[in-house]
Amino acid sequence: MTAISPPSAAPHRHLLGIAGLSLPDIHALMSLAEREIAVSLGRDKKKAALKGRTQINLFFEASTRTQASFELAGKRLGADVMNMSVANSSVKKGETLIDTAMTLNAMRPDILVVRHHAAGAVALLAQKVGCSVVNAGDGAHEHPTQALLDALTIHRRKGRVARLTVAICGDVLHSRVARSNILLLNALGADVRVVAPSTLLPNGIEQMGVRVFHDMDRGLEGADVVMMLRLQRERMEGSFVPSVREYFRLFGLDAQRLSRAEPDALVMHPGPMNRGVEIASEVADGPQSVIEEQVEMGVAVRMAVMEWMMGNEETAS
Repeated sequence: MTAISPPSAAPHRHLLGIAGLSLPDIHALMSLAEREIAVSLGRDKKKAALKGRTQINLFFEASTRTQASFELAGKRLGADVMNMSVANSSVKKGETLIDTAMTLNAMRPDILVVRHHAAGAVALLAQKVGCSVVNAGDGAHEHPTQALLDALTIHRRKGRVARLTVAICGDVLHSRVARSNILLLNALGADVRVVAPSTLLPNGIEQMGVRVFHDMDRGLEGADVVMMLRLQRERMEGSFVPSVREYFRLFGLDAQRLSRAEPDALVMHPGPMNRGVEIASEVADGPQSVIEEQVEMGVAVRMAVMEWMMGNEETAS
């Protein structure tokens, strides 16, 4: 397996997106995440790295998987973790995002993990609080920890990310996961493809350094990694696909279609999956699937991110 570079001092106070990370930053985070895996696999799943620190998970969008992953990561590092229920908060009563930031700041947390439906909202919060902020997904903008855990999963299985062909398939237009993965995989030297109908691709996607395919069979030919995306119907205004059934026929991943990729191709999905919409159960549960491993890597990556930021907060910018 190709070695990941050792960790270096983090020049960042926040993690708002992959776009703000240098290649040494990425290597540092992945290297630290490798070490965090050993904690999760050990009998005593506790560290004291964040002992005495307070972590608040502030989710304006529901996400059981991501919130649970961050909560578990914080507790394994020894932090005091609080989940803030936005549905029952003053935000629902008309409080602005800035008001929320001021209220949270008065509680003096050390880490704020934020998911928000609007792109840029997490960056705005980061400007108004005195603690470190982690972007757990903002609109269709970025989801940096998901991209890091995906890259870590690929590296552990393939021994490298560089020169691998990765096909990102499905609803690229509405996907923050796709954007963060494109940025990260390109930085690590992968050959990135996007495979989707034209209605589910943003304008100018080619400028992000990807090859575009509108035919699923052609897009999967020779791929080392097939990364499926959830069809995000809740973000769609209007008709982007003729029907769910037709979408699966043209862009769903089944065993026959997967056979066009490399024989040892990895199958990935950020979850939650829509079985029979973007992926068939036979593939999601098959021997090439690393979907469960992605969840496991998620805890390690989120541990690494928070320890990385807190360990360098004195010199953070």
